[in-house]
Amino acid sequence: MGPLRGLRVVEMSGLAPAPYCGMLLADLGADVVRVERPGTAAKGPAPRLDPIRRGRASIEVDLKTERGVADVKALIEQADVLIEGFRPGVMERLGLGPEVFEASNPKLVYGRVTGWGQDGPLAHRAGHDVNYIAITGALHVIGRKGEPPVIPQNLIGDFAGGGLMLAFGIMAGVFEAKLSGRGQVVDAAMVDGAASLMTYLYGHRLQGVMNDVRGEGPMSGAAPHYGVYETKDGQFMSVAAGEPQFYEVFVKALGLDLNSLPARADKGNWAQLREQFAAIFRTRTRDEWDAHTRDLDACVAPVLSMDEVARHPHNVSRSTFIEVEGVTQPAPAPRFSRTKAETPEPAEPAISPSEALARWGAPTLTGAV
Repeated sequence: MGPLRGLRVVEMSGLAPAPYCGMLLADLGADVVRVERPGTAAKGPAPRLDPIRRGRASIEVDLKTERGVADVKALIEQADVLIEGFRPGVMERLGLGPEVFEASNPKLVYGRVTGWGQDGPLAHRAGHDVNYIAITGALHVIGRKGEPPVIPQNLIGDFAGGGLMLAFGIMAGVFEAKLSGRGQVVDAAMVDGAASLMTYLYGHRLQGVMNDVRGEGPMSGAAPHYGVYETKDGQFMSVAAGEPQFYEVFVKALGLDLNSLPARADKGNWAQLREQFAAIFRTRTRDEWDAHTRDLDACVAPVLSMDEVARHPHNVSRSTFIEVEGVTQPAPAPRFSRTKAETPEPAEPAISPSEALARWGAPTLTGAV
């Protein structure tokens, strides 16, 4: 049933970060109920094709009506956790702000995820992932020297800095509530989360290991021993042979003698080394290089497409990707030795607010039917 069995969560449906947080909690056993607009199920994709909504039921309510707000309020009063990703002030205008539940549900952990945060000069402005990571330095350091920044999908802001950081904050809040008997608001801003993810790199900058020039850092692709190389078939291999012992194995796998190569410690040699390594990688296909290096501590791995990942032997061995009703998707993570997470099911059909309350063993409260 997972380590979060018994945790009751209400998730206000929204864009990527909030449902990702809901998925993480549900994957580990939490009982999550999504609150959606009327007609959402009919208009949206089939549940099995939307894995981020997996493992939880939903109620469809019209929050523009008193009855709809009363239904959701009744459910939140029985919950341990609330997840919401609206702009600041929206939940308050609906009559569902955190102050509403201070008396009726004092242990409620009220999780809020936004791009800019609950306060600050940009708090009420529109934005998306790339905007949030832009003002933290994260976007600036990704890409090649002399070229524009490369957008890393929406993984850093929405999912790592937003949804994952919210899940972490919520669990910290739940732990503290068990000690104090009091809940609190968790303000998970994607700008804060993205900034936190940059801590290691800011340390490297302070130590002189890297500067603020895009594409010059040792892990930005500038170093010949840390990057991506094209293969004979137009595919790619990733290389991360940073430590001397791994670098020695790596160059030997390329058929080179370490002592005959220019010193990699001198950045002036990096371009020559990269050109030499690139020429060798182009002599074999990606799969040939994979077979050649897989059993070596050379820190080399093939760059796989989303269609290929489920067939990689390591992913197969660990069931890193699972199949749910014929749809391949990432498995729940992380893993637990004793309270193992179950294989998630697709999103459940919508239920009524009274059914959701009954699942939690709670009486039907005012407005809930």
